[in-house]
This record gives sequence, structure tokens and C-alpha cells, in this order.
Amino acid sequence: MALSGAAQAEIEISGYLKNETAAYMRGGASTGQAQNALGKGGHDQGELLKFENTVRTFINGDLTDDSTWHAELQFVHNSEGVNADYVWPRQYTQTEVLRELYADTSFGDWDLRLGKQQVVWGTADGIKLLDIINPTDWREFNQNTMDESRIPVWMINAERNVGDTGNFQLIISQHEENKIAGLNENGDYGHPFVFKGVDTITGRVNGFINIAPAFGRVAKTFDGLSAAAGLSGLGDTAGLSAKDATVQNFVNADNIPSLGFGGVGCGSVGLPNAPGLSGGVMTNANAQCLNDIMQSTGNSLLLPTVPLGQNNNATNSIDGGVPTGAKNNGFWDLYNPDSAFEYFPDTSFATFDSFVNLNTTYVRDYPDDSNPNFGFRYKGYTEGGTSYSLNYFYSYDSNPSVNITMHTPSGQRVYPVVDTANNNAIQYHTTPGAAPDTWVRGTASATRRCSATEQLNIMTTTAVGARAAAATDTGCTLRFTESLNRIHNIGASFDTTFDNIGPVPVVMRGEFLYQKDVNVPVIDRGELAIGNITQALKSEKADFFKYVIGFDVTVMTNLFVSTQFIQFVNLDFVDEASARNADINAARTANGSAYLGNANYRRYTGHMPSLALDNGLNIGEEFESFVSLFFSKPFGDAQEHRWNNIMIFEERGGWWNRFDFEYAFSDEVIGTFEWNQYWGSEDSLFGQFEKSSNLQVGVRYIF
Repeated sequence: MALSGAAQAEIEISGYLKNETAAYMRGGASTGQAQNALGKGGHDQGELLKFENTVRTFINGDLTDDSTWHAELQFVHNSEGVNADYVWPRQYTQTEVLRELYADTSFGDWDLRLGKQQVVWGTADGIKLLDIINPTDWREFNQNTMDESRIPVWMINAERNVGDTGNFQLIISQHEENKIAGLNENGDYGHPFVFKGVDTITGRVNGFINIAPAFGRVAKTFDGLSAAAGLSGLGDTAGLSAKDATVQNFVNADNIPSLGFGGVGCGSVGLPNAPGLSGGVMTNANAQCLNDIMQSTGNSLLLPTVPLGQNNNATNSIDGGVPTGAKNNGFWDLYNPDSAFEYFPDTSFATFDSFVNLNTTYVRDYPDDSNPNFGFRYKGYTEGGTSYSLNYFYSYDSNPSVNITMHTPSGQRVYPVVDTANNNAIQYHTTPGAAPDTWVRGTASATRRCSATEQLNIMTTTAVGARAAAATDTGCTLRFTESLNRIHNIGASFDTTFDNIGPVPVVMRGEFLYQKDVNVPVIDRGELAIGNITQALKSEKADFFKYVIGFDVTVMTNLFVSTQFIQFVNLDFVDEASARNADINAARTANGSAYLGNANYRRYTGHMPSLALDNGLNIGEEFESFVSLFFSKPFGDAQEHRWNNIMIFEERGGWWNRFDFEYAFSDEVIGTFEWNQYWGSEDSLFGQFEKSSNLQVGVRYIF
């Protein structure tokens, strides 16, 4: 885009003023917008998701006869941002005030660009493959142009020519992460482009960071009820303690009379307020009881000292009472879980002892700036006119990963120990791989952590109401740690022109990238089933091979047409039986729940963009494929206007189409229009944003 300039004291200043206004095309709740598990909240059709005003200024000047400098300053304000991070400028995002600042100079045969800048290696349509030097701001998902979404960072960019046709480029750059909506401690509630996978971590309703404290409150309730004989069916009438019973035992109480769970119900609890009972009612009385205890506010009416779960449908902990017709339909179904408790059917009540008063926290553990990224590119041409490049970049992966660990109130990390001899009950110890501590009835453990004064009476006493002595550490913390890890990027690219395969020249191009040690989510549903959260949801290293093959033609004088096939291959894809299945089957036989059959839990690579509670924590794909089609055409007497359309289809069943055009009213005033439509499977990369489909209009004044 040509910008007018005014030269003053050898400094050239240009820029533009811009407004962009976008509105939702349909009403509903995008991922993370719901205010509670009943689906309250969302947006209306026509509601604005963006009203953004920008002032951007470009400043260019001379340092010496052979050196120049460049600065790009901007001020951006979006009145529809969900919080201050999206309303006002924010450092190292696409709205940062000082966007670029660098000097161009030379040293011997080297051309140097020193400062805050962008470097582009890859040029694929609608997707970033070799474009790995700068991080990306994903606040508008894929809708912004590559230049707008790319985040400039400080770097040394050195280039020199090699022979007549080669060029060598050396990069030493600051590391910075991609900006992903919702991936932070506040969850960016209400943002239109929160991935389902991110919502599963930090979401207000579906995020484990909020569900875990809800589990902590209901564990405290069961502790109080058992100590006060509020659930007499959970007593020791069968000569067993709570470590011998699981969540599924409680839910299917009538099937297991040997445990004394028959007739537990909720009659002896006294529920003052059980929200959701006016909606659908669960088909199982004890599942309904668990739901009612979870949701009820206040204290038990019959046992006034015992606080109830207090969830009030704030989190998707259990879906009892959800209105008929909702996706979470109020049925307890461990084979097709859609709420948190349904993922924990084989969890011993003893394990919930560790969850009493459970807290969560979200922290960032990032490397400091003394550890830069670095790499190089060689670019050349063959005698036949084919251009090619060879690339290497040793960097911190711009995509953060999140891991979960358990810590005592003092901050000490503790490690899970699975007591396979006692219903896979989980203890926490300060030493990894420690042997399980003996469950001494009536005596508190001296070595277990997260097993406190609020110790579940039903697993440590010889009679209802007789509490064990105080142990250690009330209210442990699940820590969610966001971090970056080092990866190797080895890439190549080419483009060549074929003049003799049709009526018009055809350009064939390709980009290839091998990535080593990328962190990916690995889900172990067997570990999750027994409540071993820190081992069930982990990041593990995997290698990837990614490539794009594209063909470009220009037809009908000036209609540019491009199509691409894109594929990401996970070379370390995991899909196998959970190693915990044998332990679970043995426990089911021992505790009376063998009627459930053999456990067939899987351990697999999760699909990070879409894994969620309502899709079984979606499995990824070993081969993830996309196809794109792009059109671009100028129009007008002087070809001063342009329209573009890009469509991308993903093999998982999602679609995205963006149509946009620019209309030049004059040399200084340009109008814009943009239509972004998402559709297809709601468990796909694109389809999950169907309710975020939007129309956008804008105007830009150039000075």
C-alpha cells in the first residue's frame, strides 16, 4: 500500500487512521462465553465483538549516508474487548504501541537490520508453516492478515549474498510466545475466539482450574457428612472403609449392597437449595444425590455445621439437572462422559481425601531473555529458475504448553502414589516413586501429604463419627504451569514455474518443516478414571513433519487462483490402551463393580484445539490434513479496488471461508468489508467457532 509522506528535517512520516467494526452473525454462546453449566450467557445476533480504532504512524529517517532507521508507532483501542488486555494496547501483541524500531546498516559484505522487526520465511496461504521467526497474536484466530497478527520482536538480522544466485541469512532473536485467548489465569471469559482445548484448562465453566476447587468443596462436604453420620450408608457396616469404594459404587449404590451403600439417597443430608432440580432429573437416584450435594448452597439443614458443595451449576462438574435437550443431558454415562465427575468413575473415596479444600493456581515459568532463538536460511536459484531455501531455527516453541502438579500449602511439590492393593487409592508423597503408606485405621499418616485435619472420616475410622488424629497439610494446590520448551526446526521450500502444461503458466510451490521435541497434550483416561489428575493430563514431546504443496495460476487476465494441500504428521502419535486398565479391572472385581466389565481406557495424543469435556477429551490425528482455495482479483478502471476469498477445509470436518474486499473512494480513503464464516463439526479447529462467524466493515484514512 502506497502511503503519502511529508519530509521534515530528513524524517519522513506517514500513516493512517482506521476503524474496524465487527458483529456476530448469529446468537448463542461461543466457547467459554457461557456463565454457568446451564448455558446462561453468550451473545445476540448483531451484537458487536469489535469496535476498534487505530492510529498508526510510520517514521523513516537517515542515520548516516549508508544507514537508515525505521519506527512504527500505533495506538489501538477496542471498546468491545472482554478485558483490559483486549481494550488497550498490550506489550508483545499486535496492539503494542512500539510495533517496530530498527536500523538498517552494513558491515563488510553483510547487510544488517538491528532492532524490533518481522522476518518472513514462509508464505503459505491462510496458515503458518515456515513463518516461525515471529510469534503470532491469535486474538482474531485466522482472520487478521499475516502482517497484522505477526508480533515483531528484537533481533539481529544479518544477510549476505553468496555467489551470483545465493543469499545467506542469520537470525538471532528474542523468544516470545504466541498470544492465545484464554490461556492465562483469568481465562478471558467472553472472548469470541477461545479454543475448546484452552477452555478445558482455564474456562469459567469447563476449565479444570475451576472444576478442581469445586471438587475440593464437595470432598469437604462428604468429609463433614460422614463424620456427622449424615450419610449413614457410607459407614463401616460392611467392615470396609472408603478406600474400598469408588464414585461409581456410590452412583450405582443399589447394585452393591455389600458395601452398605444401598439406600444412601439424600434424605439424611437436608438440602436447603439444590439448583437444577427444576430441569431434567437424573435417572439414577444416587447420581442425583451427588449432583444435589454438589450444587446446593448453604449448609445441611439436618447437619448445620456441614457446608454443602456450593457449586450452584457454576462449573460443569456433574450434569444432573441440566435442562432436557441440552448437550449435557442430565444422564450419568461413564462411557460417553460430558461432565467432570463422569471422568472419575473408578476414583476411590480415599483419593478424595487429598482433594478436601483443594485450590488451584496458574503460573508462568518462562526462560529469561539471555536464552535467545537463533537460526539461518540459505536461499538460492537454479539455472532453470527454480527458487529454493534451506532453513534451520533452534528456538523456544511459540506455542506454550501447560502441565499440572500438586503442591502443599507451603509450595512443596508432592507426587502421586497409587496404592494398587487398595482400590487404586492415591496418596501424595514428597518423594517420587515412594511406596504407599499403610492405611492405619483411626491413626493419621505421618508421611502422606494433602491428607489433613479435614481427613475423610470414612476411610480412617473404626466407627462412624470417630475422627482420626490430625495429619498434615490442609488444602493442597493443583498448580497449572505454562512454559515454553526448546525445539529444533529444519525446513526447506521451493517454487518453480511450468510454462508448458496448460494455456497459462502454473507456479508450483512447497514448504516443508520437521520439528523435533514439540510438546503435545497426552491424555490417559485410565489415570483420570482413578483421579490421578497430574498423570492423566500431561505434555509430552513429539516430532512433527509438516508440509504444504500449492499451485498458483492467473486466469481471465488478472484473476489469481491458488490451491494448497497441507498436512501435519505427528511422528510420535499415541493411541494405546492405558497401562492402568489391569489395576482398574482388579479393583472392580474386589469392590463389587465388576458388572461394569473390563476397563478399556485409552492413552492418546489429544487434539489441543478442540479437546473438551463434552467430546470425551477429543483425540488428535496422526495425519491432520487441510485443503485451501484462494481467489484474488483487482477491479475498477485503474484496478484500484480488490476482492479476495479464501476457503479452508479440514479433514476433521471443519470449514472456514473469508471473503473481503477493499474499495478506494480516493487516494486517501479506503473502505473495507469482510465476512468470516465458520461451520462444520463443532469438535474441529474451524467448526468450533461457528457461533463466532461475523461481518466486519472498516474505513481507513491515509496521511
